[in-house]
Amino acid sequence: MAAPAADTVALHGWTAVPADAEAILQGKPYLYKPSPLLVDDIPFPSDDALVSRVQKYAQEKLLPQTFNHSMRVYYWATTILRQQFPSHTSLSLSTLALTCLLHDIGTTHENLRATQLSFEFYGGLLALNLLEISSPPSPPEAAVCEAIIRHQDLGTVGNITFLGQLIQLATLYDNMGGHPEIVHAATRDDVNRAFPRGGWSRCFAATIREENGLKPWAHSTHLGEEAFPEGVLANHLMAEYD
Repeated sequence: MAAPAADTVALHGWTAVPADAEAILQGKPYLYKPSPLLVDDIPFPSDDALVSRVQKYAQEKLLPQTFNHSMRVYYWATTILRQQFPSHTSLSLSTLALTCLLHDIGTTHENLRATQLSFEFYGGLLALNLLEISSPPSPPEAAVCEAIIRHQDLGTVGNITFLGQLIQLATLYDNMGGHPEIVHAATRDDVNRAFPRGGWSRCFAATIREENGLKPWAHSTHLGEEAFPEGVLANHLMAEYD
């Protein structure tokens, strides 16, 4: 198999980085002190026809709380990208948006029951189908799939794609208040105002428990069958917005 072209590696977030978030942040709360960045200052690639189509699909299929979470993850991820990892800002915002919009597509009532696969793995396959997969998958299609499959694959050993690490940082920030200082408080206020949580912590904790009940082997259990949903419910950083 030929190595991917260098330009597609950076463009679609294929650069290998440590799986350990503490390593990529050098054990610090942040690499560069965050500054206020509001929703209106962050471009969303709605002029991309595929992104627009997938956004409409996600809004139709996901619970309102899950859709708003997916949108917040895009804005957290873009903020973290611009302010903490300036050497990676050639990353395609379309590839990032598609990943954020679809990362929880496997959690719908129908999709949780459609297969024995854990929701992230099935979500990655659904994303490939939705993105009109080429054979083999193109670099952006494959990047979205891999990041979705691995977005709960937290660990300290080995590597992950930069896109995957960025999605992990953004989802952990939204779901559990992970690395609380990585985003400025004004940004946190504005994004939560634009895309209200609507009881997201309770909603997501219930989804985790629902999947674990349906699939005791689910990949989510590696984060702790009770520790994970309890950690989501104990998200003190976002409690005032919930």
